[in-house]
Amino acid sequence: MLGDYPIKGRRASDIAADVEQGVSSGRLAPGTALPPLRDLAAELGVNPNTVAAAYRLLRDRGVIETAGRRGSRIRSRPAHTPRDQIRLPVPPHARDLSHGNPDLGQLPDLAPALAVAAEAARRDPVRYGHPSADPGLLALAAEGFRSDGLPDAPIAVASGSLDTVERIMLAWLRPGDAVAVEDPGWGSLLDLLPALGLRAAPVRLDDAGPLPESLDEALARGARAVVVTSRAQNPTGAALTAERAQALRAVLAGHPDALLIEDDHGHGIVDQPYHPLVGAGSVRWAVVRSAAKAYGPDLRLSVAVGDPETVGRVLGRQRLGAGWVSHLLQHTVAELWRSDAAPAARVAAAYRERRDALLGELAARGIEAHGASGLNVWVPVPDETTVLSALVQRGWVAAPGARYRLQSPPGMRITVSELDPADARRLADDLAAVLGTGGAVPRLI
Repeated sequence: MLGDYPIKGRRASDIAADVEQGVSSGRLAPGTALPPLRDLAAELGVNPNTVAAAYRLLRDRGVIETAGRRGSRIRSRPAHTPRDQIRLPVPPHARDLSHGNPDLGQLPDLAPALAVAAEAARRDPVRYGHPSADPGLLALAAEGFRSDGLPDAPIAVASGSLDTVERIMLAWLRPGDAVAVEDPGWGSLLDLLPALGLRAAPVRLDDAGPLPESLDEALARGARAVVVTSRAQNPTGAALTAERAQALRAVLAGHPDALLIEDDHGHGIVDQPYHPLVGAGSVRWAVVRSAAKAYGPDLRLSVAVGDPETVGRVLGRQRLGAGWVSHLLQHTVAELWRSDAAPAARVAAAYRERRDALLGELAARGIEAHGASGLNVWVPVPDETTVLSALVQRGWVAAPGARYRLQSPPGMRITVSELDPADARRLADDLAAVLGTGGAVPRLI
């Protein structure tokens, strides 16, 4: 069961820490079964309740999972091993298409906006007791949300999309709750769930977004929350259409108690319209937008609009921790929005041209690929290891699909943000040569 690893400890916290150390060191491999409660309690000379408390801590921390009578075992991917560690080294001769970053050439010069923010700080320095959100930023965010058909509602400012999503989940969910998520989906979100003690309920998707019947199935099985990417879905590039949004709203109307989180991180780099899932019957909901893709990953700021209780809980907890997001960042983003320093139409057109170039070249060679919006193209493959290794030999490094998948078929993510048409042609040729001997290729769904 545990091989040569003896679990030690007298208190629940010590036992849990010892198991975590075994996982971190690699001595307790994923899938390893843990001893039954009473057996380990007898071995350690402690009360079974102590071991039960230790196992509960480990479940809450995303280290182990419990399957009823089958007992407890180390998770297949513990929270200690984030998905972004599943990557290939980039040899000196290779082109890195695995990073997921925006093109530096499409990012605005931040100096003028930073100068405006610095001047605002000089005129009105922020001190303890200052309002946590910049009124100018809130007004611009509210105008943007309103123009996209969202109701007037409170707004929170946080440090990036994932920070916002985490705060919203902590406001309503408890360890053991299931969350409906896209599969394949954002690897960081899939890592966050077990770290919070939550369970992922995979939802299948196509180029138009989550499939309504799959979402309905996840909710019927008890998922208490839903996370949907509105546009530029990572890794597939899916973007909600008006028809798909309408169908999903109908599904959500049948589960009014579910927490709805819409991640619109592609705002500012896409040319598809936004189609909200929030409906008249929505009770707990939030829509999150981030500055990272349009203005650079280091500009850690996001805004979220939502129902009063959800946003109130997020802001109340934020006051007890971080307090607020730096007003220097808030003023900077507000100035970028105000001056339109990186026009969305131009940026979106550049990324669309690069996606379309690769998608067209792949289609001409009979290769299925997906990329309706955003920075990435998803290519289903028969075997990730074989295909990715062969591409590295030809000078291309893509992201393994395992970083994004739960139950969906194998694939790989190619970041096209810096890929010009000539490179797309050569990459398609190389991928066609690799797949020519790779066997049958599974579809996205």
